Amino acid sequence: MTVLEQPGSYRPVPPPAWQPRTDPAPLLPDTEPYRLLGTDAAAGLDPGLLKRLYGQLVRGRRYNGQATALTRQGRLAVYPSSTGQEACQVAAGLVLEERDWLFPSYRDTLAAVVRGIDPVQALTLLRGDWHTGYDPHEHRVAPLCTPLATQLPHAVGLAHAARLKGDDVVALAMVGDGGTSEGDFHEALNFAAVWKAPVVFFVQNNGFAISVPLAKQTAAPSFAHKAVGYGMPGRLVDGNDVAAVHEVLAEAVRRARGGAGPTLVEAVTYRVDAHTNADDATRYRSDSEVETWRAHDPIDLLERELTSRKLIDAAVIEAEREAAERLAADLRDRMNQDPVLDPLELFTHVYAEQTAQLREQADRLRAELAAAGESGAQEGAQ
Repeated sequence: MTVLEQPGSYRPVPPPAWQPRTDPAPLLPDTEPYRLLGTDAAAGLDPGLLKRLYGQLVRGRRYNGQATALTRQGRLAVYPSSTGQEACQVAAGLVLEERDWLFPSYRDTLAAVVRGIDPVQALTLLRGDWHTGYDPHEHRVAPLCTPLATQLPHAVGLAHAARLKGDDVVALAMVGDGGTSEGDFHEALNFAAVWKAPVVFFVQNNGFAISVPLAKQTAAPSFAHKAVGYGMPGRLVDGNDVAAVHEVLAEAVRRARGGAGPTLVEAVTYRVDAHTNADDATRYRSDSEVETWRAHDPIDLLERELTSRKLIDAAVIEAEREAAERLAADLRDRMNQDPVLDPLELFTHVYAEQTAQLREQADRLRAELAAAGESGAQEGAQ
């Protein structure tokens, strides 16, 4: 017999006037992913924005290809490609104002580059050279986050602090579908909703958490539906429709900036390449599945829209491809240069003021480096 089955036990029953604290209906996502390209609504889109998005998509695809090649050449230790997901990356990188903050995950190097980070600096962490590779404050891009979902509470904290200070700042936090299974995801959403923090949570649902398919990650109708449980709106969007992704994210950013609180946006997309260069994706998905998604390529979708409306022609397409090749060549040339490394930089940016223990360790390393240098000089003289 359980406690509730005992005679006279307390059974909590809501009073007759009980009502939900938040009406769930306005928070529910659309039943199908929101789309713009190829629909009648596309006619009202800004041609200048569409052409800018197209150029970034073409360059982003080439950037992904070149970074993947650099791993094969040993110039990168690892690269989590976002090929096939460029629409999400480009939209996230362009939708924010200069004063806002982007909180990327490890797969979001392209979003950081679109935001303004130097392409080489964006890859430095994956090269294993130096700290995060760039100054997060320069372009307001938090460090690329390798642990799953830990950047989400950071985004909430920054956004909440900015609002308390009276700063007009929005944080856009990116995460993959696998990251939604982490406790940090749920804690961040709960805090953000309770505090009405100006945050946009952007889930890129690419179908797999490494090799774990979506069906083994969640039984929810969609990730966007999870928003209702926290009291925030959920939006479901076609993640390969860059115009739709940009519009949905822009609306969520405006909502956050206006004081209405956070939004959870789920973009349904696909990871065309393997999880990383260390992954064999053929062990858990079929070639036919990949080819089906290739037919829904984000570049092709936008290119068809632009050419049908005579906003671009063959010359423009060729010019964008040439610009992409120049970006890839510059990235290749600079990544093929051996970095100049200073081992003493291990102690930089650990604390604002070094502790006694760090000073002692730095002095010890400095002495070891000096001894090694003298030993090398003596061997060279012989």
